[in-house]
Amino acid sequence: HPTMAALNQSSLQPACFLLLGMAGLEDLHTWLSIPFCLMYITALLGNVILLFVIVTERTFHEPMYLFLAMLAVADLVLSSSTVPKALSIFWSLSKEMSFHACLTQMFFTHLSFIAESTILLAMAFDRYMAICNPLRYATVFTHSVIAKIGLAAIARSFCVMFPTIFLLQRLPYCRHSVMSHTYCEHMGIARLACADISVNIWYSFATTLLSPGVDIVLIGVSYTLILQAVFRLSSKDAQLKAVGTCSSHACVILMFYIPAFFSFFTHQFGHNVPHHVHVLLANLYVLLPPMLNPIVYTMKNKLIREKVSQVL
Repeated sequence: HPTMAALNQSSLQPACFLLLGMAGLEDLHTWLSIPFCLMYITALLGNVILLFVIVTERTFHEPMYLFLAMLAVADLVLSSSTVPKALSIFWSLSKEMSFHACLTQMFFTHLSFIAESTILLAMAFDRYMAICNPLRYATVFTHSVIAKIGLAAIARSFCVMFPTIFLLQRLPYCRHSVMSHTYCEHMGIARLACADISVNIWYSFATTLLSPGVDIVLIGVSYTLILQAVFRLSSKDAQLKAVGTCSSHACVILMFYIPAFFSFFTHQFGHNVPHHVHVLLANLYVLLPPMLNPIVYTMKNKLIREKVSQVL
């Protein structure tokens, strides 16, 4: 029967999702939108200014600053793919999102997250070479190598995220289209399906362990080697200088991974954690790093600080 077939097909994928924001905290939506909005504006301004300074100033065309520019781009994509929709939900402008828009949002959110993780790993390696192997630094980190690292970050995140689109499209949703979240994420969409989602769960788990998970381990290794090298330095001054160059990067790493892993593990195992805590954590990792990264690097780096103050 043609109408039955049409009905069957239409019930497999919802035409659109209804995003509720922070379910249970609806009365606070307007208040929540204020810090969200301020953090987002700070993230936009901070990263755009940082990018502008690095791109226009020739002295900043060095590995460390070029990685910073990549980080700023990843931060802009990460926050811009999620926060505007969250604000439109908080202000009750539009809570609906088509199925394909939802997949697109999920794709870019996770893509920029994995790319950022890859860039942080490259930066750790950059610091390792600068401190432990300074003589080879200039020959290793050429402009073409940095461009390749940037492309590798995009290629890697694309390869990890592309299969999730098909993993979600193959699922039937039986008209379940209400999501108590401010944006679409892989497991959030998968949980609405009325079918077995163990493939999605395993894929999500494996890619988290293999992309950000491996990055953290390698970053840890490079920092252990850096610290060993620093303690071998004879003068206190040299030790402080070496620690200083790494401290801003270390801050950024902690701000980036801690909320993300908290969010991931509460999603996988925290079944008695209130739902709005899940949603708040998921929003922290797309809001905090983009807002704080430019601030940390501007505060910690004298050259950037001077240039930014000139721009402002």
